[in-house]
Amino acid sequence: MADIELGTHTIRSHGRAVAKIHKHDWIILILLIILIIILNVIEPFHRFVGRDMMADLRYPMKSNTVPVWAVPLIAILLPAFIIIGIYIKKPNVYDLHNALLGLLFSVLITGVLTDAIKDAVGRPRPDFFWRCFPDGKEVSFELFYVQLYDNFTTSVICHGDKGDIKEGHKSFPSGHSSWVFCGLGFLTWYLAGKIRVFNRRGHVAKLCILLVPLLCASLVAISRVDDYWHHWQDVSAGGLLGLVVSSVIYLQFYPPPYDVNGMFFQALHV
Repeated sequence: MADIELGTHTIRSHGRAVAKIHKHDWIILILLIILIIILNVIEPFHRFVGRDMMADLRYPMKSNTVPVWAVPLIAILLPAFIIIGIYIKKPNVYDLHNALLGLLFSVLITGVLTDAIKDAVGRPRPDFFWRCFPDGKEVSFELFYVQLYDNFTTSVICHGDKGDIKEGHKSFPSGHSSWVFCGLGFLTWYLAGKIRVFNRRGHVAKLCILLVPLLCASLVAISRVDDYWHHWQDVSAGGLLGLVVSSVIYLQFYPPPYDVNGMFFQALHV
């Protein structure tokens, strides 16, 4: 197979060839999207919640500081916008394709892992009490013990909205945290290679640039704890999961940023 000569290769001149070579990768991406949809539809495991456990699950039920619809914007569209901007400045369709493909693989694989673990673990959210008992009848435990807790298992019997209760069993790990740390983590790796942060010339300003996407991801993760949608362990595990997946996927396409060829993609053959 012929080597790719690094230079000006635009979408118009080489886009069709790149798409043909990697058609199977894009098919897998579609399958990952379908799998994420399925994992969000199925009912998660309802972990045992006893009478005494509810004392730690009575945090206020609040709206999201960072709404769900904003997560793809932060984790996918923002990094993609920056990647496309780099392509416009220095056209190389192979680099553009590998960067976008790597970004999508990172967030979708992270999404599948996150949702699968959520469904399997079924950990209650910090605001589970109010999802379970929206009328807040905690003062009636003694009087209505049979209606509120199962006599045999002593597990809670909820009478709240089914959708809220379902979401109430999806605390671990945090999807917001895993997605933003994955997407912005991949962007951090990508920028590190492109601006040659680790060339040992002492340009600390370059290193500061890399801290911006990680800071943004951290703020999103912190908001999940502040909104009482997640425990701190949930956001820690989600952030770690996103960073690990994005790192592995990035290194599938690019050399480490500290490598002399760190700014070039791995796949030099078609």
